[in-house]
Amino acid sequence: MRGWQPEGGNKMMWWRTALSRRLALMLAAAGMAAAPALAGAAELPNKPVKMLVIASAGGPTDLVARLLADGLSKRLPQRFVVENRTGAGGNIAASAVAHAEPDGTTLLFTNTSHAVNRALYAKLDYDPVKDLVPVTVVAESPMVLLVPPSSPDRSVADLVARARREPGRLRYASAGNGGALQLVSLLFLKAAGLKMEEVAYRGSAPAVLDLAAGRIDMLYDAGITGFATAQGGQGRALAVSAPARSPVMPDVPTVAEAGFPDATFSVWQVLMAPRGTPPGVIATLQKEAAAVLGDEAVRQQLTRLGVDRIVGNDPAAAQSYVAGEIARWESVLREAGIAPQ
Repeated sequence: MRGWQPEGGNKMMWWRTALSRRLALMLAAAGMAAAPALAGAAELPNKPVKMLVIASAGGPTDLVARLLADGLSKRLPQRFVVENRTGAGGNIAASAVAHAEPDGTTLLFTNTSHAVNRALYAKLDYDPVKDLVPVTVVAESPMVLLVPPSSPDRSVADLVARARREPGRLRYASAGNGGALQLVSLLFLKAAGLKMEEVAYRGSAPAVLDLAAGRIDMLYDAGITGFATAQGGQGRALAVSAPARSPVMPDVPTVAEAGFPDATFSVWQVLMAPRGTPPGVIATLQKEAAAVLGDEAVRQQLTRLGVDRIVGNDPAAAQSYVAGEIARWESVLREAGIAPQ
């Protein structure tokens, strides 16, 4: 240090004072750097946060939501409470969150069905795009294309060739308008230029029974249950809908490898907040959610639930992702002749 310095016994006191001042400046600078994060965290009210989940307790969407809520409760002062609000394709939960106080204490945990609600329901009391803000896309899971054990089809090419020889005669399973089973099936039929008869079920479990008995010709099922169906001998897996093969059954090709890249599909889950929620709150929620999803124990649990891609992207990327999915599915449903009701 140059410039005037004291002599004698005052020199040590001078150095201590100078160092104290420098340390104070460093701490002040560190405090200023941390201020945005602290301010964002402070904006989230100090009371329990309700996470409204569109699915029933015990299903894949619910279990992923509970893992996230538990992790957020450990990282933030607030307690995150899962509340299953089912019905109307997720619209009951979505409407409740869209009309909630935009302070970050009422959140929506939804999935792919959010992308089709505007195309399926003519009278919504909220706008899926304008009234809800994505915080982060949480995860993606594949679907598995299955045929009966007795089917002559050993590949996607076999199935497509047979369906083209017998247009409209083969039957595929769905779980009603807007469900993942229907969406991925419609996407595949569109990509392959096929016509099949739709058979609606109340969930995939009864559809698997009919698949095993040969009463339907094709079923797309969620990865975790689809792989179990194939491994249990109740169906034959021809392809996975995801962009990459699954480590669970690495010998099963993707639909893109089978020649139909436009049939690529993943079931996704997203965390959303009401429009008008402060940006600092959104940023805090996304940052902490990404940290939860980065935890190795959480990642292992998600993998066991059939998740093949853990996302945790930022709000802008999540917004773009969800908007793209809404546009995609509105086009698919319109071309399939499914109109809002």
